[in-house]
Amino acid sequence: MLDKKLHPLTKPLLSYFASIAIKAGISADLASIIGFVFGVIAACMIGFGFFFIALVFFIINRCFDGLDGAIARAGEPTCRGGFLDIVFDFIIYSSIPFAFSIHDIGNSFAACFLIFSFVGTGTSFLAYGIMHAQLSQKNKDLLNQKSFYYLGGIIEGSETIIFIFIILSFPSLFSILAVLFGCLCWISTIFRIRSGWRDFSLK
Repeated sequence: MLDKKLHPLTKPLLSYFASIAIKAGISADLASIIGFVFGVIAACMIGFGFFFIALVFFIINRCFDGLDGAIARAGEPTCRGGFLDIVFDFIIYSSIPFAFSIHDIGNSFAACFLIFSFVGTGTSFLAYGIMHAQLSQKNKDLLNQKSFYYLGGIIEGSETIIFIFIILSFPSLFSILAVLFGCLCWISTIFRIRSGWRDFSLK
């Protein structure tokens, strides 16, 4: 919901740092890998209960996640880069609630529900994107921009990042916030399933 509004604000800053990274010899793939490592460290810190340190490492992870795309756009984006970006994002996002359950077994139910909800939003988004791409190759006018915009739903990347910031800042509230956020994820998933049913039923 916030992704399209925040992207124009962050793009100039990311482009600036991307130019510095390129001069330093950092490729988009390397930025993705570095960011992934920081994300894994953040999850480990959560497991040990060092939430502030985890927040710092997660922020660095997100910075590199934005940087890799900016570096790629400055040159020639590759399928490998896009693949790594998606896979690393999903691993890091799911590692956060998993780490909370390791830290406190009392968080296990909320963590499982949240990961379950992430699967719903992730698979519905990717499945729609795959079908959209296949149909676009056949006829570029089959799917209009409004349909694709509607697909965005309530929960996207920006909302997920904000949520993780909050639970790392207030870890004692993890269980209740995770359940609430998971419910919002399922609302988005239901909307996306409805969109897929509508847009692909007669194609």
